[in-house]
Amino acid sequence: MRLFTSEAVTEGHPDKVCDQISDGVLDAILKDDKMARVACEVAVTTGLVLVIGEITTTAYVDIQKIARDTIREIGYDRAKYGFDGDNCAVLVSLDEQSPDIAMGVDKSFEAKLRLDNDGLNTGAGDQGMMFGFACNETDVLMPMPAYLSQKLAKELSNVRKSGKLDYLRPDGKTQVTVKYDDAGRVAGIDTIVISSQHCPQISQEQIAADLRKHVIAPIIPEEMIDESTKIHINPTGQFIIGGPAGDSGLTGRKIIVDTYGGYARHGGGAFSGKDPTKVDRSAAYAARQIAKSVIANGLADMCEVQVAYAIGVAHPVSIRVDTFGTEKIAVSEIEKLIKSKFDMRPDAIIERLDLRRPIYKPVSVYGNFGRDDLDLSWEKVIEF
Repeated sequence: MRLFTSEAVTEGHPDKVCDQISDGVLDAILKDDKMARVACEVAVTTGLVLVIGEITTTAYVDIQKIARDTIREIGYDRAKYGFDGDNCAVLVSLDEQSPDIAMGVDKSFEAKLRLDNDGLNTGAGDQGMMFGFACNETDVLMPMPAYLSQKLAKELSNVRKSGKLDYLRPDGKTQVTVKYDDAGRVAGIDTIVISSQHCPQISQEQIAADLRKHVIAPIIPEEMIDESTKIHINPTGQFIIGGPAGDSGLTGRKIIVDTYGGYARHGGGAFSGKDPTKVDRSAAYAARQIAKSVIANGLADMCEVQVAYAIGVAHPVSIRVDTFGTEKIAVSEIEKLIKSKFDMRPDAIIERLDLRRPIYKPVSVYGNFGRDDLDLSWEKVIEF
């Protein structure tokens, strides 16, 4: 028997406040200028939002309004919550994309040497490596710990916003520890942890009872919980001070929550606030589609894809596939199929997945992958 744990956070978590503002800015710009270059980051603390980055665009967007609207949508709409979208300060400091970066993105290394003549000339916006992953533990081909922790976090926000548990406040975290048998199959839940911000008047006993009934029960299948399953709800004893008043937040600080809950490797690049010429985002989405297609086509039970780039170069410097011994055909054959089906140049990825459109704010919370509540192009399976 072995254990694996993943966590998730709600939209009121300070880091997620930042991710949502960053992607809100990106979406607003892409709505009017699909060729914009956007790298928008946000920091928040008590009473303050700071928006920084490099943006080159022909569009005008009201960044202050986007920030305030996003904060109110999350639920920080009154001073007693410690953060208020109407009364916090919003400071903006933006510049254009560095010309040294732009020259490599505008015209790739291959285009300059006339190695590629098909018009797909965008170079990678940075060097680095990205990972995509899929496995057959869930219907959406995500690891069970990540899938369940995200579902719990989303339900925690749902019961707050619907008014079912109106004493809850926006900040919250969830965590699920899954048991696996010796063959690597899911064998149940070892531990569930939920921490939720709340009003001062409610008792911890009431919170625990309500979250078991209205959050855990609808999400966690009964057969996965037994008498040995441990459940911790607000284990510190209370969670009144939360959000940016309880801790500072920063865009891109929840990269494991955004992906596979630590079950797969991660290249280190964040997603939020980045337009699709940044391969941190677009190539990670493409790698997820590849890995998911490998599993859905029955070629393996688990698949991780690594892709790596050099800045200004369109073609990846490497593509690697690892099926962890679960492959049904030779890995070398899987790699050949991938290379025949998937062009991993930035322009090809952007065109194939239709990434130059305002689709990013919804995935800034509750994960970028395995979202059965959203119609995401990178979640569509390609037949081999």
